[in-house]
Amino acid sequence: MSSVAFVALGTGLAIATVIDLKTRRIPNELTATMVGVGLGLAATGTSGITVAASFTGFFLGLLLMMPGFMLGATGAGDVKLMGAVGAIVGPALVVSAFLFTAIAGGVLAVFVAVRRQRLTETLARTGQLVTGPGDAPQKIRAATGASRFAYGPAIAAGTVIATLVA
Repeated sequence: MSSVAFVALGTGLAIATVIDLKTRRIPNELTATMVGVGLGLAATGTSGITVAASFTGFFLGLLLMMPGFMLGATGAGDVKLMGAVGAIVGPALVVSAFLFTAIAGGVLAVFVAVRRQRLTETLARTGQLVTGPGDAPQKIRAATGASRFAYGPAIAAGTVIATLVA
């Protein structure tokens, strides 16, 4: 990944993180801009990936996040942010970014649960989701706001780690 692409990616992720922490939303304008930047960098040969790889990374990023969205565990902005990441980094690196994001999300979930003094309840409910996965979507959607947290920071952390270890 070129330094220009890394700076563009880092800037977009930093902005997404700040906005998501404040509003629990990731704006479409931001993710669309990141996709445009990814495609533009690919078209000019600046990012080190082809335009086809940028498109593939975009769609793969969306696809990887879709199950979490369908279960109600992540928001549409999170899905689009991972797609934007894929447009900048390409398909191979977006898979790594997704995997590191899942780890970062788990660590963040534990941190948030401890901070909110809900670790025991969170672990018990997670156990219920694992043992009774058939009704997981209903349980996730029914969770109170106190159980939810901004996932943009996890996407940012996972993506940065993936780009640094690649």
